Amino acid sequence: MMPYYKFNLSSVISRKPFFGALRIRRLALSSLAPNWTYLTTLCLNGPLNEALLEMAKQGLEMKFKDYDTLLNQCVKQRAYREGQRVHSHMIKTHYEPPVYLRTRLIVLYVKCDCLMDARYVFDEMPERNVVSWTAMVSGYAQNGHCLKALDLFVEMLREGAEPNEFTFTTILRSCIGKYGLFHGMQIHSLLVKYPFGSHLFVGSSLLDMYAKAGRTQEALIIFEGLPERDVVSCTSIISGFAQQGLNEEALVIFRKLQIEGMNFNYVTYVSILTALSGLAAIELGRQVHGHVLRLELPFFVVLQNSLIDMYSKCGHLDYSRRIFNSIPEKTIVSWNAMLVGYSRHGMGKEVVELYDLLKEVSGVRPNNVTVLAVLSGCSHGGMELKGLEIFDEIFSEDDGFELTIEHYACVVDLLGRSGQLDRALQFIKQMPLEPNAAIWGSLLGACRFHQNASIGKIAGNRLLGIEPENAGNYVVLANLYASAGRWEEVRSIREMMKRKSVVKVPGKSWIEVDQTLHTFLASDQAHPRKEEILQKVRDMSVRIKGVGYVPAVSCVLHDVDDEQKEKLLLGHSEKLALAFGLIASQGKPIRVIKNLRICVDCHNFAKFVSQVYSREVTLRDNVRFHHIVDGECSCGDYW
Repeated sequence: MMPYYKFNLSSVISRKPFFGALRIRRLALSSLAPNWTYLTTLCLNGPLNEALLEMAKQGLEMKFKDYDTLLNQCVKQRAYREGQRVHSHMIKTHYEPPVYLRTRLIVLYVKCDCLMDARYVFDEMPERNVVSWTAMVSGYAQNGHCLKALDLFVEMLREGAEPNEFTFTTILRSCIGKYGLFHGMQIHSLLVKYPFGSHLFVGSSLLDMYAKAGRTQEALIIFEGLPERDVVSCTSIISGFAQQGLNEEALVIFRKLQIEGMNFNYVTYVSILTALSGLAAIELGRQVHGHVLRLELPFFVVLQNSLIDMYSKCGHLDYSRRIFNSIPEKTIVSWNAMLVGYSRHGMGKEVVELYDLLKEVSGVRPNNVTVLAVLSGCSHGGMELKGLEIFDEIFSEDDGFELTIEHYACVVDLLGRSGQLDRALQFIKQMPLEPNAAIWGSLLGACRFHQNASIGKIAGNRLLGIEPENAGNYVVLANLYASAGRWEEVRSIREMMKRKSVVKVPGKSWIEVDQTLHTFLASDQAHPRKEEILQKVRDMSVRIKGVGYVPAVSCVLHDVDDEQKEKLLLGHSEKLALAFGLIASQGKPIRVIKNLRICVDCHNFAKFVSQVYSREVTLRDNVRFHHIVDGECSCGDYW
């Protein structure tokens, strides 16, 4: 059957059986509300097509109320073609719609993602009000045209139109990207002129803008100054802190609001789960999961994906897989969350099996993140040859994947792990993209493991040129030279660090015991049980030395003697957290999280502690998990 809008309208209406039925319907519907017009009644109680036929029949008799009713129904149903017919009827009958109806046309076209049509109506308006301006600004903002939204907002101000709270709420959401903060601060200063600074919607958008720009303190000041708070403003501040890695602060705010009786939605729980993932706080994560179940919140897939991510980052992949299996309609984000979880834990076999299962599922297509997770999983899982095979297979099929620098880094890592260092260096030289720190860092790590100082020197020098302020690169290169007995170059690295005033980012580790997070810095003196912990570390060192532990003093680049270096090593934050775990959690697995990559000495220390104390130890650094059982680590001493 041909589409209705291609019918000859007069022939359709002239058919007696149809017209007779329409007349009966008119009589029936007109009895519903005496003050309604027949067209209004059709819009509210019948198909939109019949209302459009009635519009054509009325012709010049169409009034404001009829057009308003029709356009509202078109907006409600996102009926683009039907809305065009209403707009066309206005033009053909020379009807001059007031500002309100023109604005409704803008809203309709915006909702149907037809911004050119919306802008045409806007530009043709003989006069505009604040609602018209806001509707057009909102259209650009909602469709990602942030600069056009900002330009139109400036034009609005120049023409003397006064923005309202909805205008400010909309335009603040456009302040994202490179210059988002700059524009947002200008709009914030403009708010001083208008009485909307403390308005709930405007305040929520303002704090969201600052939070997304990483200005969490400004966001917190605005949040504290709101006369009232709703779930949107509360979610914005929690999400802002979590996205900036300020997970403990996000958790503190969440608890405070919970005590105040704030009701949260599923978006809030997604944000707090992000914070708990960063802290690897499994007990608190379980509590949040239970709270979500008790509240009977809608289990949107984004919330389930967050739970998968939280449990995997807390080291409980069995829970992650259970939630993954329970999702009725998995998106590619669900598959990627599970693949990344297996990859982070070095479970290469499970990564490959899940990837093969994904390829059998219709309607879900792997993307670049999927490929990255699979390659990384093969690398961390010691399946170098399989990873290279998958890489060749994926990109020979020409499935539209665009190679990124991260994919190249995975290939370098795969080649490096398999000992093909010359091939890895040649691969880097032939890359179409400029190698970054991740590329040279992968090669340098491979050189450290395979003790290839010549290629390591090339990688290290390139790495120091790209990231001269990163102290970790100096440490890895110095360790490589020390293992090769090249002490002169070790001293050169130390002098370079002094000359460039390189400062190492403070190491921080934390451990969760009895639903409480205990945080440790290097040589920490703040913990209430510090004396007991420090003594435990010394006792652990003495005991594991008896079974072969030798401190890796090359990890310390300070120009002091070896005895002092060993003392500094004992103060590393992960050792303090490990000691506290032995003291406070009898017989249970010990899980320690580190904000930086774990050093060689702490890794060896944990392996010997696991063996001597018969405890399962899990260390999570900023790259991956290290599961240590009976002195053996899942990473195979390669990370």
